[in-house]
Amino acid sequence: MTLQRLNEHFELRIRLAKAQEMLESLRAAACPGAAVLTGMPHAPGVKDKVGDLAAEIADMDARIEYLEAEIKQDEREILEYIRAIDDDQLRLIFRLRFIRCLTWGEVASVIGGRNTEDAVKSACYRYLSP
Repeated sequence: MTLQRLNEHFELRIRLAKAQEMLESLRAAACPGAAVLTGMPHAPGVKDKVGDLAAEIADMDARIEYLEAEIKQDEREILEYIRAIDDDQLRLIFRLRFIRCLTWGEVASVIGGRNTEDAVKSACYRYLSP
């Protein structure tokens, strides 16, 4: 397993989170909201927000399904690699960073002790270097 491979998986998880946020935004934009009472005349015609955004919502749903399937496939291989790490603390560092997608600072905070962001990152990189 290489750092590049682990980082690709990490980036894939980040892309999934962003896609899920965009989907929520699209769904929120498609929901009919309360009427805005400004007292100003409105332009004639009726807009169908749900219809206008339906294609984008469907595309984003498909993209999320694709990303989830790719992540699930990647995680099998990565979890197998992580399970083979003998050191408990190092195994936890890898799980928190590359499976749970925590920042290095968050990983250091969870590990506790006198571990810093740089310390946990260095431990990971040392393990991965041949």
